[in-house]
Amino acid sequence: MTPNEQSEGTKLTQETYDRLVAELEDLTTRGRTEIATTIEAARALGDLSENGDYHAAKDTQGKMESRIRQLHALLKEATIVEGGEAGDGSVGAGSIVTLRYEGDDEDDVQRYFVGSIEERRGDMAVVSPSAPLGKALLGRRAGDTVQYEAPGGALRVEIVEVQA
Repeated sequence: MTPNEQSEGTKLTQETYDRLVAELEDLTTRGRTEIATTIEAARALGDLSENGDYHAAKDTQGKMESRIRQLHALLKEATIVEGGEAGDGSVGAGSIVTLRYEGDDEDDVQRYFVGSIEERRGDMAVVSPSAPLGKALLGRRAGDTVQYEAPGGALRVEIVEVQA
């Protein structure tokens, strides 16, 4: 990632931004209170060196604090964008793109959401606009074929469909 891309921040829709702010608020209030109560109850069970409840609660606390730090950093640098940013039929942040890799059968397609992992829709794969595939797709339209550098070499994909 170049310094210019880092300073741009993660692009989020207003809906996702609001959802992440609410998650952060919940984790820093209710979440911290609940985990403190759980740790205190586990401490009361005795010897901490062999106390599985205590160690599990501390592990959960560590993961929660990590998510809090991640959300703070993400929201601090976030840029709010409209969903399906391009809006003219071309690929942009927020688009869902159906692709066919060169050499695959006609009906062997894959769908990707172009944007932040935080914007993920269900179990659909996410491709960042700053990733090689994401960069190759931005601004392109259905019917276009693009090439990008993958770790295993250059790949070509046909854009079958673009949804905002």
